[in-house]
Amino acid sequence: MATKLEQRQKIRYRIRKKVVGTSTKPRLAVFRSNAEIYAQLIDDNSGVTLAAASSKDKEIAAQKVTKVEKSKLVGNAVAKKAVALGLSAVVFDRGGNLYHGRVKAVADGAREGGLQF
Repeated sequence: MATKLEQRQKIRYRIRKKVVGTSTKPRLAVFRSNAEIYAQLIDDNSGVTLAAASSKDKEIAAQKVTKVEKSKLVGNAVAKKAVALGLSAVVFDRGGNLYHGRVKAVADGAREGGLQF
C-alpha cells in the first residue's frame, strides 16, 4: 500500500504528462503545505519561473484571515503579476491535490485577477 504522499506523487506525474506551460500560456502550479500555499507561473519549454506568489508574502501574511481567504489573495497576486507581464491565459496545475478548498480558492482568485484557464 502506497502512502498518501506516494499516491499524490503518482497523481502529480500523471497530471504533468498532460499539462505543459509555454511562454505565451504558462503553467500555474500550486503547492499546498499544511500552513502555507504557493503559486508559480512556469514556462516549461525554457524551464523558467515567470512569476510567483505565496502566503508568506508580506502584504498577504500581514492579513489575519483564514487559510482559504489567504489562498484567494495568493491567486489574485499571481494574476496581477501575470497581467503585468502581458499574460492573460494559463493552464492550471493542481499539483496532485483535489480541486477543492485552498487549491480552488487560488484558481478563483486568479480568475478574479484577470487570468483565463
